[in-house]
Amino acid sequence: MPAPKKTARRSLLVTSAVLSSLALAAPAAVAAPSPSPSPSGSPSATPPASMSTVGGARLGQPGTQVNLASGVPVLPKDLSARSWIVADAESGDVLAAHNAHWRLAPASTLKMLFADTLLPKFPSTAKHKVAPSDLAGIGAGSSMVGIKEDETYTVHDLWLGVFLRSGNDAVHVLSAMNKGVANTVKEMNEHAEELQALDTHVVSPDGYDAEGQVSSAYDLTLIARSGMQKKDFREYASTVTAKFPGETKKDKKGKTVRKSFEIQNTNRLLAGDSDVPVYQGIAGVKNGNTTNAGATFTGVAERNGKVLLVTVMNPEKAEHNEVYKETARLFDWGFKAAGKVQPVGELVPPKSAAQASAQPGTNSSGEAGGSGDGGSGTAGTGAKPVASAPAADGSSGIGVALGITGGVLVLLAGGAFLVNRRWPLPDLVRRRTRP
Repeated sequence: MPAPKKTARRSLLVTSAVLSSLALAAPAAVAAPSPSPSPSGSPSATPPASMSTVGGARLGQPGTQVNLASGVPVLPKDLSARSWIVADAESGDVLAAHNAHWRLAPASTLKMLFADTLLPKFPSTAKHKVAPSDLAGIGAGSSMVGIKEDETYTVHDLWLGVFLRSGNDAVHVLSAMNKGVANTVKEMNEHAEELQALDTHVVSPDGYDAEGQVSSAYDLTLIARSGMQKKDFREYASTVTAKFPGETKKDKKGKTVRKSFEIQNTNRLLAGDSDVPVYQGIAGVKNGNTTNAGATFTGVAERNGKVLLVTVMNPEKAEHNEVYKETARLFDWGFKAAGKVQPVGELVPPKSAAQASAQPGTNSSGEAGGSGDGGSGTAGTGAKPVASAPAADGSSGIGVALGITGGVLVLLAGGAFLVNRRWPLPDLVRRRTRP
């Protein structure tokens, strides 16, 4: 099938905060290829010769795709990931990629799709008492936040468990609230198709290894881009630490008490580690690690008014935190290359965007996909960003987001879908020093 093509591109006028648009032709339907062999196989495993061409023909070619020219920095050396991509989050330009459409096990990065699908469904203040059946079917060795049967949690608590601790128990409870795991998987697959994440097939909503469960660096970047347009998604993804409700017990005096315990984000570029400093400008998104997938990570970062998305899947190097180290090097390259390198492809808009753009009088205001809390956030047309503030629940790095200067909104598909906008990324995160 032919690759999607841009029919027009207008310049981005940052200083005047002028709305620009990228008029995109409706992308052709591209059938998803069969899953690649398990990435847990031989280290010499190679990508298939034929991959999806969603976003451009070059993205379907195996190997590294980049337009090196005079003034363009050389890509980092010693990148061992089987697949990676560097994209401008706002324009949608793919600056460079390596096996972008290779279908690999995604691990917990799939939770981005889970969140993007379910966040709009439940208000954050809603409460749910956990039944034993809610926690059934969680895979052995799963990452858990520590949810207990017969305890009551708010939806806000559960999403903190998903984003910070990658808690499969939190995913299963939210899935139970959403008419069960099977229904949630169905809706996630439908949402992936709507986003044109056609390499993605969901079997388990938490990203736990399952036969046939795959995604790609391209798809995970599309999914992250969609999620980051939701205010609550941005806030959860950027939260460094938070308080999580513990188990109800009786103290020494016989009084019933329920204390909280602290949880920390497992995204090492956000929280730091012994051999990984906090990355300047990092504002999310999600990490993962399973036997089949190896280490996977999608991150978003802002520097000097430029917002980039980087996805790295399964580095072959066995060094500690290698996925974060390779991501950081790709971010560094992307910020140096932005504005100099010619893109090798694009992040396509959802299917409905092209359809909506063909309708007269389309309203392009509001955050794409909603906020999940029924709010429009600070990024709506004409809205003014406000300064960051600590969240009332004691979480760190969430707060009310500070808008990126410039105020540029870029609309895709003739203004029908706000894919590209100056997301108000959390300023508290950008100012953080290494702990």
